[in-house]
Amino acid sequence: MAEATVQTRVLILGGGVTGLWLLDELRRSGVGALLVEARALGSGQTIAAQGIIHGGLKYTLSGRMTDAAKSIREMPDLWRRCLAGEASPDLSKTRLRAERCLLWRTSELSSRLGMIGARFGLRVAPKSLAAAERPPLLRACPGTVAVLDEQVIQPATMLHALAGAHPGRVLLGSDVEVESTDPCRVRVRHGEQAVVVKCDRVVLAAGAGNAELREAFGLDAALMQRRPLHMTVVRNREAKSGPLEVINGHCVDGARTRVTITSEMDDAGRVLWQVGGEVSEVGVSMSRDELIRHVRSELAVCLPDLRFDAGDGVEWSTYRVDRAERTTPGNRRPDMAAVITEERVTTVWPTKMVLAPIVASAVCAELRTGTVADDDLAGVAGWPAPTVAIPPWSEAPWTADDSVV
Repeated sequence: MAEATVQTRVLILGGGVTGLWLLDELRRSGVGALLVEARALGSGQTIAAQGIIHGGLKYTLSGRMTDAAKSIREMPDLWRRCLAGEASPDLSKTRLRAERCLLWRTSELSSRLGMIGARFGLRVAPKSLAAAERPPLLRACPGTVAVLDEQVIQPATMLHALAGAHPGRVLLGSDVEVESTDPCRVRVRHGEQAVVVKCDRVVLAAGAGNAELREAFGLDAALMQRRPLHMTVVRNREAKSGPLEVINGHCVDGARTRVTITSEMDDAGRVLWQVGGEVSEVGVSMSRDELIRHVRSELAVCLPDLRFDAGDGVEWSTYRVDRAERTTPGNRRPDMAAVITEERVTTVWPTKMVLAPIVASAVCAELRTGTVADDDLAGVAGWPAPTVAIPPWSEAPWTADDSVV
């Protein structure tokens, strides 16, 4: 087996949004970096995400300012500038599913939501829509329908934009072996190719894969927790027809998000919805068919004008994904992103996709500026690059709506 040696300041293991954003920020800071992904870019959490650039309002519905809301409230403006090509990284080639999200309830949506946003200094606060401005599926909703300036992106195109800016520095490596941690020497293999990467710092940004990587580096894998989701996908059976229309937003009841819907047109011209929120959490204990029936019922309540009559022409599917995060008491959702450095190894979990920039900035702050010229990457010239992962429903089985009982 041919084996080369390369040298860089930082080796990033994991090619989701956090690893790629970090690669970009390190390179812009003059720090040499190389990223290795074992499968496809975004495999797991990033490609399965609904793509909402949250601004923190959903974390204040209980009437108090949470740490989660504080950590996330600056993100929509940063992402918006990147998506417009006005800030780095340049994400202007990312496809937008929507420029804004909707917020509604199954009963009166109190104006206190707007007051919450103002009181807590949130950058994204809800604004009421006039009746004529509501989308058709929300015309019959009681109470206020509000709009939030939270953009919704298609994760796959965002991954293409991030990776495409760094050719030759995003490698496909299906096997990683730690030779030493002081100095850092990591052997990366793909098929018959192998390379030893010498670096000053290793960053573990592999989501759920961080547990196995931490074990390989002799670190405690119990520092990570998994919180599973069982997501639902529903689409019109035919192009340009069916009961579904493009809609993006949250139906909330009190402090809980009952359903979150994001949507887009698929390659066949069909409207497709990802359905998350509370239904995806309670659905963890349900079978595929049980969850489909439950979500079908919830959507009928949350969207009174939506009709799922037999033969109406929709299809259903589900997928499971684990949210990987730093361990918390009671397996609760962490309020903030995690950046943990132990000697020469840094482990990161963003908690939410939107917090990837915070992770990248925190890691960069730990590293003194170097120069890109210090890199010696000749040994990986021509090394294969990973493709971007396909959405989890692309190869999933679909159930016709008239089969749902």
